[in-house]
Amino acid sequence: MRRPVRLFAALALIAVAAAPSLPRYVSAAADNPARGGQRGEDARRHGPEIVAFAGVKPGDKVIDLIPGAAYWTRLFAGVVGPKGHVYGVWPQPYAAEARKNVIDYAALKANPAFANVSGSVQPGAQLNVPEKVDLVFTSQNYHDYPDTFMGHIDPMVFDRTVFAALKPGGTFLVIDHAAAAGSGMRDTDTLHRIDPAIVKRQVIAAGFRFVGESRLLRNPADDHKRTVFDPAIRGHTDQFIYKFRKP
Repeated sequence: MRRPVRLFAALALIAVAAAPSLPRYVSAAADNPARGGQRGEDARRHGPEIVAFAGVKPGDKVIDLIPGAAYWTRLFAGVVGPKGHVYGVWPQPYAAEARKNVIDYAALKANPAFANVSGSVQPGAQLNVPEKVDLVFTSQNYHDYPDTFMGHIDPMVFDRTVFAALKPGGTFLVIDHAAAAGSGMRDTDTLHRIDPAIVKRQVIAAGFRFVGESRLLRNPADDHKRTVFDPAIRGHTDQFIYKFRKP
């Protein structure tokens, strides 16, 4: 009766050993010293692995929506290289809440490593950059759009602006804090969470195809009852990573 257990263990080891490595251009971007102390966040945030999951490659054009302290922008900039570009876009209501981040972001391009980065502040229900892009990326911000401070923007309106900004075949990647199953948008303005199922329904209804999920940031120990700012769970919330494609 012990042989099946040993066989399962052996197969598990093979599966781990066979796990694909990161593309070389992603590893190089992650190792770039210009990222500074943000490299220390990779183990927790799984940035390089998520960038690889998004499918970003040299020469791509990317919108980093509400880029915060530019953790993702720095990774994207290294991957897309001098023939690519990263557009950091701040909806005006969010920019008003994060002025220092916006100022710091504008200063990024003074560093030669991030000369392919530009930022803009736009009306909340718009998403305009000079060209169609390969990826629109948003981390922990989808749930903000229907909230009071953002002006109760209908997520469907937002999803359609993303669709219009992408090239055919382009990717929309959404990372956000998971709310309880069946809760819809009930907790967006209180716990800063959203039900993954409603995100999937809304994005698909805007014309996208759902093409995959990464479980890198899933945490079954999170009961979805606490605000994401609660010290007991902050930085370790259960997060979903959904990948959609424009046909």
